[in-house]
Amino acid sequence: MLSRFFTVAVVMAVQVIAGMTKNGTRCTVTPSGSNDDSGFIMDAFKQCGQNGQIDIVEGDYTIAKVMDVLNLKNCDISIRGKLTWTTDVNYWTKNSIGVTYSQRSTAFRLGGDNFSLRGYGKALFFGNGQTWYDVNKNGSNMAGRPISLTLWKAQNVFIDGITWRQPQFWHTFVAYSQNVTMTNLDMSAVSNSQWNTVNTDGFDSWNSKDITIKNWSVTCGDDCISIKGNSSNVYVKNVTCHESGAAVIGSLGNPTTVPDYVDNVLFEDFTAIHSSNAAWIKTYPGVGHVKNVTFRNFVFQDVNQPIYISPCIYSYRNCDASKLKISDITWENITGTSRYNVAAGIYCSKSTPCTGLKFKGIDIKPKNGGSAKVLCSNMNSDSGLGCTGTCPAGWVQQLSGNA
Repeated sequence: MLSRFFTVAVVMAVQVIAGMTKNGTRCTVTPSGSNDDSGFIMDAFKQCGQNGQIDIVEGDYTIAKVMDVLNLKNCDISIRGKLTWTTDVNYWTKNSIGVTYSQRSTAFRLGGDNFSLRGYGKALFFGNGQTWYDVNKNGSNMAGRPISLTLWKAQNVFIDGITWRQPQFWHTFVAYSQNVTMTNLDMSAVSNSQWNTVNTDGFDSWNSKDITIKNWSVTCGDDCISIKGNSSNVYVKNVTCHESGAAVIGSLGNPTTVPDYVDNVLFEDFTAIHSSNAAWIKTYPGVGHVKNVTFRNFVFQDVNQPIYISPCIYSYRNCDASKLKISDITWENITGTSRYNVAAGIYCSKSTPCTGLKFKGIDIKPKNGGSAKVLCSNMNSDSGLGCTGTCPAGWVQQLSGNA
């Protein structure tokens, strides 16, 4: 009888402490042991998301529903547990939240004013991405495939100390936001099947400004850090990119009739390992401009095409029609090995040539020896880059051998 009473008491105690509890302005979430903890987390956001504290303590949490919170205010959120998103592709493709950009959507969206999201090096976002990589079969933009974390109409935000593994799609997306700092983040998308981790970007910004990124490690199947349209005042420092596009401006200019602008971006202290590109700009043949961008202190190994500019990305057609002006771009202290014999492929639109390009301390050598080619077209002649030949129109982003 005593043993039975003890068992019942333990079960009741577990029920009491599991889920969400509120004490004043502090909400504490603990693992429920159920097949969905998202409701408890959303309840914490609802009750303590304004002028409060939310603690998601250590343990394993299952996320089976979309989490969307856009009214955070003066709130500190700490996550020390592992959040695992379910593999219910049918649910996510039907219910993920649209974020406007290129028909993308997200599984977790936060917005508001003056809030923090801290992982203390313990938070783990596990997206069960292998399911998505296999379903997509090297496809890119499956409708409803969700971005892991989106900041939407957020301002005065601090994010720190979170680890991602196997995200469903992009790791992070920042849109319509201002004054965002994201530090000490660790991201990785790696497939264990025949299908690749296509379009698993580390970071993308869009219609946002005053962004700081520091101390990131990213392994992904696409762009590592990508600055997209209408982004300005972005500072990115101390990032290591594996198997990715490293530091990129773009893609911009799509739709081709809607202006896209990028201003005042500094990438510095980058390491790129076995990546597709290192320091580059890609646009569609659209309208707008890219101005005042610096790539500084890049070290890389085995990068397909380290320096690259294209005004007609992906289609590689209609390149000279682009009115999207690229100007005042600096590459400084760019050192490493290229996969093939091309260090730079720069093609600017004939109708809108690149101006104010500057190169200092460029030292790129083919990993298999020989001399590196530097191909340039329709750019200023006083750039400081020792061009060895012209770059053909429609020069591709990925090379498959020596030029």
